[in-house]
Amino acid sequence: MRTLFIADAHLLNPGDHNYIELCSFLQSLNGTVETLYIMGDLFDFWLGFPSASFIAPHEPLLQALDNLKRSGCRLVYFEGNHDFHLGELFSHRLGAEIYKEPTILEVHGKKLYLCHGDQINSEDYGYRILRMILHNRLTGSLVSLFPPALALLIRDHLQKKSRAGYKAKTARWNYTEIIRSIGRKLQRQGLEGMVTGHFHIPLCENLDGSNFMILSLGDWMKQFTYGEMVAGTLQLKTYKPKD
Repeated sequence: MRTLFIADAHLLNPGDHNYIELCSFLQSLNGTVETLYIMGDLFDFWLGFPSASFIAPHEPLLQALDNLKRSGCRLVYFEGNHDFHLGELFSHRLGAEIYKEPTILEVHGKKLYLCHGDQINSEDYGYRILRMILHNRLTGSLVSLFPPALALLIRDHLQKKSRAGYKAKTARWNYTEIIRSIGRKLQRQGLEGMVTGHFHIPLCENLDGSNFMILSLGDWMKQFTYGEMVAGTLQLKTYKPKD
């Protein structure tokens, strides 16, 4: 049975190419996967709104995950910066284990630091403040009171803000080196590897030639990359979507 990691599909519409291919990929895994780690930003926007207008468009993906769970797969979901306050839908219907913060877990006998990655850059003060506001319990309790029209406005604003800032941030910071820097700190703490999403950087390496493994998952938008733990080793793989 396999152990897989995916991140950053940023799903919007069921008719989108990456949405169709991800559902197809998940369906192909039925009965073959022990654990699927979803490392955040599976959706381009999910703030826990209970309205059917938010849930219905994602029913194909939810059904694919439900089928995977029923085939014996354990689902572990790390909230990202585009999908959080996941609510009872994921914990009850899908039986997913939900992590709101980076966590150390043992995977195939290896102590790994698992995270979405949005908290890795300690110098991004603006985002850290925004995250504190959006992720707190008060915001989570208020989303159920938002009318759909207001929720859509919030969604559109956050999507535009995120896209506008992405190019500026990638030009300002060397994210690959930031990931490696965090890896060195984790290695000194006795950990054996890390898995991160968020940066859309496909990277799999042994840090500085050591036994500490770094896996940055790329994305499921254009790269269609994912991770797999094979015989105690993290590997980066690419799904070949249909033309």
